[in-house]
Amino acid sequence: MRDRTLLIAPLVILALLLLAGGCTMVPNYARPDMPIPNAYPAASGQAGNAADKLPGWKAFFRDAPMQRVIELALENNRDLRVSMLNIEKTRARYRIQRADLLPTVNAAASAANQHLPASLSTTGIKGVTRQYSASLGFSAFELDLFGRIRSLTEQALETYYSVEEEARSAQLSLVAETAAMYLQLVADREAYDLTRATAENRRKTYELIQRKFEAGVASDLDVSQARTILDEAMVSLAAAATQVGQDGNSLALLMGCPIPGDLPEIRRLAHVDTLDDLPEGLPSSLLARRPDIRAAEHTLRGANANIGAARANFFPTISLTAAFGKMSNDYNDLWDAGSKAWSFMPQISLPIFDMGRNMARLDVSATEKEIAVARYEKAIQTAFREVADTLVQRNNIDARLSAQESLVAATGRSVAHADTRYGAGVGNFLDLLDAERSLYSARSGLISARLLRETNALTLYKALGGGWE
Repeated sequence: MRDRTLLIAPLVILALLLLAGGCTMVPNYARPDMPIPNAYPAASGQAGNAADKLPGWKAFFRDAPMQRVIELALENNRDLRVSMLNIEKTRARYRIQRADLLPTVNAAASAANQHLPASLSTTGIKGVTRQYSASLGFSAFELDLFGRIRSLTEQALETYYSVEEEARSAQLSLVAETAAMYLQLVADREAYDLTRATAENRRKTYELIQRKFEAGVASDLDVSQARTILDEAMVSLAAAATQVGQDGNSLALLMGCPIPGDLPEIRRLAHVDTLDDLPEGLPSSLLARRPDIRAAEHTLRGANANIGAARANFFPTISLTAAFGKMSNDYNDLWDAGSKAWSFMPQISLPIFDMGRNMARLDVSATEKEIAVARYEKAIQTAFREVADTLVQRNNIDARLSAQESLVAATGRSVAHADTRYGAGVGNFLDLLDAERSLYSARSGLISARLLRETNALTLYKALGGGWE
């Protein structure tokens, strides 16, 4: 009975100490105030709550080919795959740290055989001594009385949350980049078709002027000018073809696979389902939507928890080593009732003089928290600026698009008038060439303006944090 009491006593003490180890020295966390205004400077009308009104990406990107390339990118993009694997790695690291809260129990068995000469033997007779043992126990388990391990576990958990949000941010960026590249590819295809049509028209003009020159109606200067604008068009056509090819390569890289052969080849932005305007939302909604802001806050929480671990270093560290099992000089007697053996070895360590090491660690953890606060505030300011810049652009984009459409119509009329005057012999060929150059430039600008309208809505969607099913 006395042996059993001696065995149970350490276990009871261990259980009581484990129950007592619930306190931590982590400072109370308070979210820093937002270092931004409460309204966007360029917001028009009454702001809505973007956190509630943002649609999921499949509802926002309604164009079927665009949805398909985004889905392929989410499935195959290698950078996103690395981000997702980082989540798994960080989760495993958290589990490793969390395991320190409980003792690691190991089973051990050993056999020791030793031959001793008579001069060293306790019996004065030479011979072989044997010892067998089998035990179950734990070694150097730290009692977390002051929350050091709990603080480190909390820091590891916040790191996991931060990496998870960074992966969501990578998803959002990938969706936005893929959609933007798809729109760019369609716009560059449209620009290529415009350049090719322009080059064909200029070729016909050159051939007409060449025939007039041979008939003595046009001058050599007219022929040279016609050849000049034809060559300009051919140079632009080659550059446009190069750009379309590079866009396709960039889109394939984002998708992580070749562009499917059965994907419709859309060649005009007008044939792509337009993106809806979004409510600009309140600045506070960025905290709920932007994964990069949430990631920065989790990093800040982790730095705050690390202070608790640094504070706990000033207090005693208590570790326990215990084992229970069997021990015998004869293997056949190892499992007999009389071969019971146990050990219980508590150890306490109190820092007295460490050359200021623990104080320096506390200073490092406090500084790291201040750095995390600064990065958190910078993430909010960056998000606010991105939304504000996009709203400034959105407030002027309709006027720009309307003016560009008017410019195309006006330059088209100029080309018609110049062509009529030149055909009637009352205008010179240079006026016609200038009008054609202006028309080509205006049409190219209209493609860019339409692309800008779509990318503006896309940028605002990303800046507000996107929407996820």
